[in-house]
Amino acid sequence: MPEIKGISDKKLAAMRKAGQIMAGLYRDLRKQVKPGVTEKELDAWVRKEIVKRGGTVAYDDLPKFGDPAFPGAICISTNDEIIHGAPSDYVLEEGDKVSFDLDIGYGGYYVDSAFTMTVGKKASSAVKNLIKANEEAMWAGIHKVKAGVDLGTVGHAIEEVLRKNKLGVIENYVGHGIGETMHEEPEVANYGVPGQGYVLKSGDVICIEPMASLGKPDNYISKADGWTVLLKDGSIGAHVEHTVLVKEDGYEVLTALKN
Repeated sequence: MPEIKGISDKKLAAMRKAGQIMAGLYRDLRKQVKPGVTEKELDAWVRKEIVKRGGTVAYDDLPKFGDPAFPGAICISTNDEIIHGAPSDYVLEEGDKVSFDLDIGYGGYYVDSAFTMTVGKKASSAVKNLIKANEEAMWAGIHKVKAGVDLGTVGHAIEEVLRKNKLGVIENYVGHGIGETMHEEPEVANYGVPGQGYVLKSGDVICIEPMASLGKPDNYISKADGWTVLLKDGSIGAHVEHTVLVKEDGYEVLTALKN
């Protein structure tokens, strides 16, 4: 019998390993973020560390899944950039908001995770509350996860926290399944109606990733790089994410640091 119903021991071991590579890298990446560093310098650090820690740079595989190829190892989205930020020569400044979104491969499988932080110590209280609310929303969704629960219930829990904090809820980008490829079914929306949508089963692996803004949620893709998603009103956005394994009696967060 497999350790967890619905997922092979090989896949589970690989995704757990990838998740711990991700979690350790993110712990150390936070220490690299400071005023004066460029996005491209952080991207280069991440690329080196993924390989050093035994993982593979998943975004190098993107030509298999989409076009154009992503120009970096990690998405870095600063201030009014909400997600998919292509690393640039921008120099981080005191008080900036910066989000990181990364896929890592290991043994033929992928995990995906994101976090948002501020640069230095002078960020506004509004931005700090935005980040806190996104994290609370993510965990509200995660805590609903177990076999037999529908994704409408998960999405509703996320949306409830975001709207309670009067944030703009990004609805045109959603979470997803993950495993052999970086994006799989089902879609995992950050909104929903309890009792509706895909019903989770043991062995499913999904990415829960709230995205919200201090202003309106309307957004567009940069024509300069074809990847970076920006908020139309120029407000600040945040994005957090974990890869979550569904179990009969609950969940396991594969991308959370375990030691």
